[in-house]
Amino acid sequence: MVTAAGIIVVATRNTGKLGEFRVLLAPLGKRVLSLEDAGIDRDIEESGATFAENARIKALEYSRMTPHTVLADDSGLEVRALGGRPGVFSARYAGPGASDRDRNRKLLEQLEHEDKNREARFFCALAMARGGALILETSGECRGIIARAPRGENGFGYDPVFLIPELDKTFGEFSLEEKSRYSHRSRAARNLIDLLKRNN
Repeated sequence: MVTAAGIIVVATRNTGKLGEFRVLLAPLGKRVLSLEDAGIDRDIEESGATFAENARIKALEYSRMTPHTVLADDSGLEVRALGGRPGVFSARYAGPGASDRDRNRKLLEQLEHEDKNREARFFCALAMARGGALILETSGECRGIIARAPRGENGFGYDPVFLIPELDKTFGEFSLEEKSRYSHRSRAARNLIDLLKRNN
């Protein structure tokens, strides 16, 4: 397997995201580390125009800083009524230093007068690299709508306002196990695992 060293470094400092990846990557039987765990204190600028470009940039650059395989993701929310925004700017949508609550508040304010057109999708692009060489790329998405108000205390980011209509629950109301079945990140991770197994 391409992750023969037994360690995967996930290119994140977000503890919520790291926890999700530890659950999602469990079938690989690898130890999953954060950037801090791997002793990497540099931040890579996400200068790409797409989620895939940003994931690729981070995977390649961070893989030059560690002997381990690096998995990078770039993910975000695309809202139809906003022309696909916040998109690649999801984490920076409410300006520098803004909290998740600030970003959710801004999003709901912008959709205040949208009654029907509240369709949205979460998208995740994954890139895996080692030693500055790209190993593989994959992606996943989850479609839903933007709720009228935040619901739930779980997850992070836009989870409390992203509603799955058929379940009448937001990601913020999902347990980690439920989110690991439905989320864009879980679908991308399953695709990644399938590709790794196929390449063995």
